Amino acid sequence: KVRAGRGFTLQELKAAGLNPRFARTIGISVDARRRNKSIESVQLNTQRLKEYKSKLILFPVHNKKKLRAGEATEEERKVATQLNGEVLPIHQPSIKTKAKVPSEEETKFEAYVTLRKARADQRLVGIRAKRVKDAVENPEDIAKAASGKDKKAKK
Repeated sequence: KVRAGRGFTLQELKAAGLNPRFARTIGISVDARRRNKSIESVQLNTQRLKEYKSKLILFPVHNKKKLRAGEATEEERKVATQLNGEVLPIHQPSIKTKAKVPSEEETKFEAYVTLRKARADQRLVGIRAKRVKDAVENPEDIAKAASGKDKKAKK
């Protein structure tokens, strides 16, 4: 699941051709502490940065007649509108599965019971191993213990 985080990494900004200080001035958050875990996420975030940069209309700060690289012309500035809301929201890909009739095996499967049995098996693995070891060493003690379990002690 893709989520909006604290900011873009320095590696992602460099791949998109942006200076971190300049990126902060045009509304891009930068997180110098974050580390990229996969190449796919770097490529995806770089693509997002390039898309943002292509849609951005940068107004000139100083001299309006002499434009710097990346600044909008007079016509572009007249057409520009202020964006209200989230800038380039992240859309999750929808996963659609086909509806099907559950099989007899699926309807009889009891997930909760299976999980409880698995947890019990995990918890009792040491005790059961000890019982098997004791049974191998002293087979007559096991016979006595089994006969004693049938009788309940009265208080």
